[in-house]
Amino acid sequence: MPKSPTGTMGPDASGAAARRGLPQGDLRDDPRADPRMVAALAAFGLDRQSPPLPVAADSPREALLDYAAQTEAGFGGLFDALLAGLAPVAGVSHETAIIAGPDGNDISLRIHRPAFQPGNRPLPCVVHFHGGGGVILSAADPCYERWRDELAAQGVVVIGVEFRNAAGKLGNHPYPAGLNDCTAATIWALEHRADLNVDAVVVSGESGGGNLALAVALKANRQQWSRRPDGVYAIAPMIASPWDKPADLPSQTENDGYLISCGLLAVMGTLYDPLAAHGDEALCWPQRASDADLGGLPAHVISVNQLDPLRDEGLSYQRRLLRNSVNAVGRMVAGTVHAGDVFFAAAMPDVYAATIRDVRGFAGQL
Repeated sequence: MPKSPTGTMGPDASGAAARRGLPQGDLRDDPRADPRMVAALAAFGLDRQSPPLPVAADSPREALLDYAAQTEAGFGGLFDALLAGLAPVAGVSHETAIIAGPDGNDISLRIHRPAFQPGNRPLPCVVHFHGGGGVILSAADPCYERWRDELAAQGVVVIGVEFRNAAGKLGNHPYPAGLNDCTAATIWALEHRADLNVDAVVVSGESGGGNLALAVALKANRQQWSRRPDGVYAIAPMIASPWDKPADLPSQTENDGYLISCGLLAVMGTLYDPLAAHGDEALCWPQRASDADLGGLPAHVISVNQLDPLRDEGLSYQRRLLRNSVNAVGRMVAGTVHAGDVFFAAAMPDVYAATIRDVRGFAGQL
């Protein structure tokens, strides 16, 4: 059994539990939670609150980097275990491309496509940015390989971007390194539509990858790229910086400590944006986007999870898009923790498949 992710709750958890009206503050006692998900997490002790984090946002940077490495190993093991027993996805081919990065670095692109393309007609393309707060995890992780395979099997060309992280095995590269890599990969996909045999290009990701997808679209809009993404599909996006989250986001207290905590998000945010040097920049924290930034963006889907501390900042962003005349659909996956529809393919196959279908449907209708 893999080691569970460490420190998944903040020191405020008991108060958060009381505000939820749940005496024990455990996920297993929340009537909203999908029981299949709870059972899967129970094997790792994650159906209940964990001890406080061993670090805080103001801990020494070396301590934060060490903690991030431990957290990366814990989540990686958890996500691998949640896929145990699943057969490989059939009918998908794989290739790798290496492109030049913006800082003299190389960027590996992991390209998944249907093994058979009827009539050789162009397919929609999803450029995918993995989660981990821009700090940990990898496009090569099995959970993300499977996610891209599942999309490809539904008739999508999917490009997984191995961008630089702020910590972990692909660190130490704080903002804007990861965004710069995702930008370069998106431009490459847009410029190689004919070679890839694709039409619409969608940027997508979950958690920190959702932040990056939103930021790439904002950057393309600001810089008036001649070719821009046709759509954005952000899942459980990490939008607001830990230092200025709006107070009117009930999910921050309602769901604190469910798989992830506000304390963990603050630590990840500190590594992604050290010293809050970019705390007011929309490309680092899309919650800071102005109305001028939002106007003229392509169609969006903002998909959130009911039991996620980040739920309400995603919904708030979707409402702002609508107010600025952007086609923006808000979607909430009931009973699931942060990005639960991405990781519980074995425990909740119907929930997992529904999100795969929705991403494919969105990309296919643009």
